[in-house]
Amino acid sequence: MASPFQPDELLSAEYSEIFRRKTYMQPEKRLVFAVLEDAIACFQKYLLAQDETGERLFREAEEWLSKETGHGLFSFKGICEVLGLNPDYLRRGLLRWKKTQLAQRPQAEVHQLHPARRSRRLLVPVSKGDSLLRAMGR
Repeated sequence: MASPFQPDELLSAEYSEIFRRKTYMQPEKRLVFAVLEDAIACFQKYLLAQDETGERLFREAEEWLSKETGHGLFSFKGICEVLGLNPDYLRRGLLRWKKTQLAQRPQAEVHQLHPARRSRRLLVPVSKGDSLLRAMGR
């Protein structure tokens, strides 16, 4: 009878399969990490964008990061699962960062513009013989 405290023995084929799977997963993890890294970079870089492309990239990244549902390897939730990250924790951190950035951005000064005062003299149509100065009352 075998002791329950003896280590498990792996067949060489089982060990090879585990080793092969780990080396195979590393490039996949790098790929999904790159997708997450790009989304976060777009979210942060284009938060205050004022051009159409920057605004679109921010909006797409924000939508992808905030999407609660999503199935598949390249959904936000799927990527977080592959990388062992908590999607809600990461999302809260990004929203807190966004709120801080928006609060720190300089506010534009608003100046009251007064319309230029109009001259009390009225311009009247000038006939060919009159000069413009006489028509203005000078």
